[in-house]
Amino acid sequence: MLDELQQLAQGILLTPLTLTIVELERDLMRHADVSRNSQLQMDLLSQARHVMPMGEAFARHYLAVCRQALCSLHEPAANHTASSKPLAGELSLVQDIQIDRDILLSDLARREAPRHATALHVLSQRMAVLAGRPAYDIEQVPLSPHWLCRRLPQASESLELSEEASLVLYKAFGRMVLERQAELLERANSLLASHGVLPGLVYQPFLPRPAGRRRGSAPSPASSDATARTPAERSEQRRTRPAGPERPLTQWQGQSTGNSWRESLQEVASESAAMAMQPGQALNAAVSDEDLADLQQMLSAARQAYGGHLPTTTAGIGASSGSAAPADPAAEPAIPAASTGSSPGLSSPVISNLLARLQGLTGDRPASATRSIDDIRNALLAQARAEHGPQAQLSPRDNDTMDLLGLLYRQIQAHMRSDTSANELLAQLQLPLVRAAISDPGFFVRDEHPARELLNAVAESGALWLGSEDIDPVLVQKLGQTVQKVVSEYDGDEQVFAAATEEIQNHYRTAVHKAELSERRFIEAARGKERLETARRLAEKTIEAACSTAPAPPRFVQNLMRQAWNDVLMLTLLRQGEQSPEWNEQIAATERIVALTTQPAGSQADSQFGRQLEQALGQVGYHADEAGAIARRLSTPGGEDDTTSRTELTAKLQARTRLGEQGGRNEDLAQQPPLPPRSIGEESCYQQLRGLPFGTWFDFHINQQGDTRRLRMSWFSQLTDNALFVNARGQKVAEHTMDSLARLMAQGQLRVVNESQGRLIDRAWQATLRTLRSLAGRGGNKESA
Repeated sequence: MLDELQQLAQGILLTPLTLTIVELERDLMRHADVSRNSQLQMDLLSQARHVMPMGEAFARHYLAVCRQALCSLHEPAANHTASSKPLAGELSLVQDIQIDRDILLSDLARREAPRHATALHVLSQRMAVLAGRPAYDIEQVPLSPHWLCRRLPQASESLELSEEASLVLYKAFGRMVLERQAELLERANSLLASHGVLPGLVYQPFLPRPAGRRRGSAPSPASSDATARTPAERSEQRRTRPAGPERPLTQWQGQSTGNSWRESLQEVASESAAMAMQPGQALNAAVSDEDLADLQQMLSAARQAYGGHLPTTTAGIGASSGSAAPADPAAEPAIPAASTGSSPGLSSPVISNLLARLQGLTGDRPASATRSIDDIRNALLAQARAEHGPQAQLSPRDNDTMDLLGLLYRQIQAHMRSDTSANELLAQLQLPLVRAAISDPGFFVRDEHPARELLNAVAESGALWLGSEDIDPVLVQKLGQTVQKVVSEYDGDEQVFAAATEEIQNHYRTAVHKAELSERRFIEAARGKERLETARRLAEKTIEAACSTAPAPPRFVQNLMRQAWNDVLMLTLLRQGEQSPEWNEQIAATERIVALTTQPAGSQADSQFGRQLEQALGQVGYHADEAGAIARRLSTPGGEDDTTSRTELTAKLQARTRLGEQGGRNEDLAQQPPLPPRSIGEESCYQQLRGLPFGTWFDFHINQQGDTRRLRMSWFSQLTDNALFVNARGQKVAEHTMDSLARLMAQGQLRVVNESQGRLIDRAWQATLRTLRSLAGRGGNKESA
C-alpha cells in the first residue's frame, strides 16, 4: 500500500515538480532584472542557467526523498531523529536566512492545511493504522502540506542554490505543487479505503449551534405549536423548561451569529402583554401586523405611565423600573405622542421625502456625536409643519418606530466609550437607519437585517477597544468610508447596507486571519514555557530521588546537582524526550554521581566519567574552567577538589542565569507568600474555568464605574494553571493564573461571555425589550390600581 501511495504521489506531483524548476528559472530572471547591484544580477542569472536543465532530475530526487520517508513509517520515532541530533558539545548560531526559510515553509503549509482539514483528519487516522501508532497531528500527517514542505530542503540540495534563490524556489513550490494538494489527499484516502483501511470513515467537525432559524426555512411542528400558544402558556413553558448552561463565546469579532429578534420579542411580550399570536404562525415567516402588535401594545402602555410621553434620557428610563408614580412631564423633555385625533398622520411617501431631504442637507457635514433620534424627530416635524401646516404629525406606526429606535440607540450608547470615534459614526448613521426602519415594517423583527448588521459593526468598534493597543486603524478608516458611502448613497434600497456590511465583513475576515496567526505564535511560546516547566519538575524530581538515598551525597554536591546538573537533565529532556535512550543515560549518570560522591574521600576519581560530565555541562553554557571544576567534584569520592574552593565556585554559580530563567522571575514567584485557600464559591468558579474551551472570551472590570475590557483566553496550562490572554487583534496583553481568575470571578470582577451576549446589537435589543416591559408593567399596574 505504501508503494501504491508513492506511485500515486509520483503520478500527481511529477509534472508540477518539473514545472517548479521552470517557474524558478523565470522568477530568477525577473529578480535579476530588478537586482540592486550588478554582482547580484550576475549571480541570479548564473543560478537561472544552472537550474534550467535540472527540472526532471529535481522532481525524481524529491519523489525519492518522499518514498524514503513513506517507507520508514513503521520504524520507531527515535530512528527518525537520530541523524538530525546535534553532536555533543556542538554549539552554533542560526543565520537569519535559515530563519526566513523556515518561516516561509511554515507559512506555506499553514495557509494550505485549513483548506483540506477534513481530508487531512481522515488521512491521519488511516496512515496511523499503517504505522501502528495513534493518529498523527495535522502537521505530521504523511502527504500533508507540512510533510511535503519538510521534504523540500533535502531535495533542493542537489540544485546547489544560493540562499536568496532557495527562497524563490520555496515560493514557486507553493504555487505549483501545493495547488495539487486536494487531489493528492482525496485520491490517497480513496486508495487506502479501497484496500480496507478504515473504509467508510467520516470526519464530522463541530459546528456551532445557530442562534435562530433563518428566514424562509420551514417551521417545525414544535415551533408552530409553540407560536400558537397564548402568552401565558408560553411563559409557563419557559418557567418549567430545564435550565442549562449557555455556551461560552469563542468566535472572533465579526464571526458571532446573531440572535433571533423575533424570538426575543415573543419571550418578553408574552410576560407583559395578554395577547396571543395567530395559530400556525412560524418564527421567520413574512412580517405581518401581528408581529408588531406586541411592541405597539407595550409602547402604548408605557406612554400611559408617563402621561402620553416616554422619557428621553437613560436616567428617566432607568427610574421607571424602580418608581411607583409617573414622572413629572415638565421635569424632562418629552417625545411627541402618536396621533390621537382624526388625522391619520403624514403618509409614508411624504415622510420618506422629508427624511431624504434631511439626509441630503446633513450628508456633507459631520454629525455631532450628541445628536439623538429625538433631534431627528423634532427636525422632521418642524419641516413637515412648515410645508403641510401646524397640524402635521407622524402616524402612530412611524412614531412607534422612532420611539423604539431611540430606545435602542440609548442602550447601544450605554455600552460605548465616550472617547471613541464610533460615536460620530453612529450619529451619521441615524438618518439612514430612521429611513430604513420607517420604510420596512420588519426592521425590528427580521433576523440579521442589513441595516442592523452595519449598526452592530460600527457600535462594536467603540465598545471593544480600550486603549491604543486595541485600536485597528485600518478598520477605523474602513468604517468611516463605509458610513459616508451609506449616508450619500442610501435612497430606500437596503442593498446599500448589505454591500457596506459585506465590505466590513471582508476586513473582519482578514483581521481574524491575522489575529489567529498572531495568537498561534503566542500559544506556541506559552507551550514552550510549559515544556520547559515540565522538564524542570521532572529533573528536580530525579535529583531529589537520587539524593534521598542512604548514604546521601555531601551537601555541597547536592547543591551542585540541583543547579548545574539540573540544567543538563532539563536540556536532555527538551531535546530528546523522556522515552529516549539519552535520558536513560543521564539517569544512570545521576546515580553514578551519587555512588561516587558517597564514597570516602581520598579514593580514586573516575577521570573518564569526569570528562563525560564536563562535556555535558559545556552544552548548557558553562565555560571550560567552570565545567571542569564542577565535573571534578561530581566525579570524585567525597566531592572534593583541591584546585578550586567552594566559595569561588558558589559565587560563579550564583552569578549565572539558570536554564529557562527570565530575569529572576522564578525566584520572585517562589518568594511570594502562599495565597489563602479558596472559598466554596471560588472553588466552584475555579472548576468552571478549568472546563472552559480555549478561545473563550472574558469581560474584565477595569474600574469602579463598571467599564469592562473583553479579552480572549487563548490557552491555559493544565500543569502550571497559567492562562494566556489576547485582545481582538491577537496580541498578548495579560497572563493570569486560574486561581486568580477564580477569585476575580467570585468577586464579580470577571465574567464569561456567552454566545447570547456576543453581539452588542443583540444585548442592546434585549435591554430595550426589558425597559419596555418595565415601563409597560408600570402602566398596567396603574390601570389595575
